[in-house]
Amino acid sequence: MATLALAAVGAVVGGAVLPTGITVLGAAISGATIGAQVGSLAGSFIDQALFGGSGQTHQVEGPRLSELQLTASTEGAPIPRVYGRVRLGGQVIWATDFEEKVITSASGGGGKGLGGGLSQGQVETKEYRYFANFAVAVAEGEISNIGRVWADGREIDLSQITYHVHKGTETQLVDTLISAKQGADNAPAYRGTAYIVFQALPLADFGNRLPQFSFEVYRSIDSLSNEIRSVVMIPGSGEFVYAPETIANVFGPGDSKPENVHTRQGGTNWSVALDQLEAALPNANNISLVVSWFGTDLRTGVCQLRPGVEFRGKTTSPDKWKIAGVGRNSAYVVSQRKGRAAYGGTPSDKSVIDAISNLKVRGLGVTLTPFILMDVEEGNALPNPYGGTGQPPHPWRGRITVDPAPGQPGSPDKTAAAAAQIASFVGTAQPGDFSIRNGNVVYSGPAEWTYRRMVLHMAYLAKAAGGIDAFLIGTELRGLTWVRESTSEYPFVSALISLAADVKGILGAGTKVTYAADWSEYFGHQPTDGSS
Repeated sequence: MATLALAAVGAVVGGAVLPTGITVLGAAISGATIGAQVGSLAGSFIDQALFGGSGQTHQVEGPRLSELQLTASTEGAPIPRVYGRVRLGGQVIWATDFEEKVITSASGGGGKGLGGGLSQGQVETKEYRYFANFAVAVAEGEISNIGRVWADGREIDLSQITYHVHKGTETQLVDTLISAKQGADNAPAYRGTAYIVFQALPLADFGNRLPQFSFEVYRSIDSLSNEIRSVVMIPGSGEFVYAPETIANVFGPGDSKPENVHTRQGGTNWSVALDQLEAALPNANNISLVVSWFGTDLRTGVCQLRPGVEFRGKTTSPDKWKIAGVGRNSAYVVSQRKGRAAYGGTPSDKSVIDAISNLKVRGLGVTLTPFILMDVEEGNALPNPYGGTGQPPHPWRGRITVDPAPGQPGSPDKTAAAAAQIASFVGTAQPGDFSIRNGNVVYSGPAEWTYRRMVLHMAYLAKAAGGIDAFLIGTELRGLTWVRESTSEYPFVSALISLAADVKGILGAGTKVTYAADWSEYFGHQPTDGSS
């Protein structure tokens, strides 16, 4: 290519410098011809250097370091003591010589030559890559954890590198990498100093030098973190929000993005959250896992409870969304708000089973909490059991009640009609309508989307995961627990008692079964109609 290009340039230059040409041995030669020949000769030298020629090989070496420039470590510099959450730099306290890796590749020519060497016309390229092993002290004393890490001001993806965090205890052991490099007898444990060790960190992205690091460091500032024994895991919605493995949203061949990875701290949202929880709350030993289905109406007689998806046109891998055998294409779709799904979808069955299993592997107790999110969209024209037309958008589940509501004109409260409406909401699904096949929960009962179907389905999810410690059969359903079919009979309370017995039969005597009351239910129902 250089031969052709410089020949053309030479012709133009020769024609300008020698417009009349010259005469050699009686023959006239134009200036353009002379320039073209000179340019062609120069170009051929360049082409030979870059690409080699017939019967010739050539070697090209990339840039190579003569020494590695380390981030300075200042003698006598103070090491900070952290309270709460702080972003700060650190001091390099240990480093090895850089590691050099040579990558050799060949291009051009017709394959390998004799003895596996280069063939005629091939170019051999050597690329030098560099890696660093080093440790950075970040704080004095014991910390809770290190969160995000920045290099030269940009957050780095911790899932792509190997590192070890030492929290600065007075009993911490020697780092395995430092021990391997220095020898067990020469490796300090840096007790009382929190530090992070990077192993074989690639330096190419940082100009083959150690970048300037900063770290998000956590340290509890009071004893509260040690007192907390149990936490609630939310949001309760999101199709794969609880999936321990990465799930990708696939847009086309080679085009996808993770559904459940939104940090650079090494892992899915689920795993990063649990790692942080265990570091910040070391004595929290039980997780209440909230899983939501969607209520469609405040009127108990017509309200359905359904698992939902955010939208149908989505392809995910390696797992596809499925609940009780219902796939994405036939699932309920949650309403839209400002052009986006008002809620994340219901966590898929497999992700819930996997989440429970993962919690148990970590040594954490599990409480499963079936939860109702009301998906009543804005601007609806549904009859309001509390009066008028149009139900409030996305209302509290505690407002599900009979129609009209107790206290409203014509309310069926304290009549058999109230019991009939509640019976429609509760449904008739039985434990025998469910089974576990190949790790999946299968439903073969009546075609209904009812309260019993939701709760019993989740009880079977817990069973498929090998059992749990506790199960909630309901949360904050005050608008139902206070409805009566006579002055002293509460049909939904009776339904909860029956449901609790069924769940106990599914999960066994070792599982606690209870109901999570709203604060206003704690003191029981105290009607003001004179019925006492």
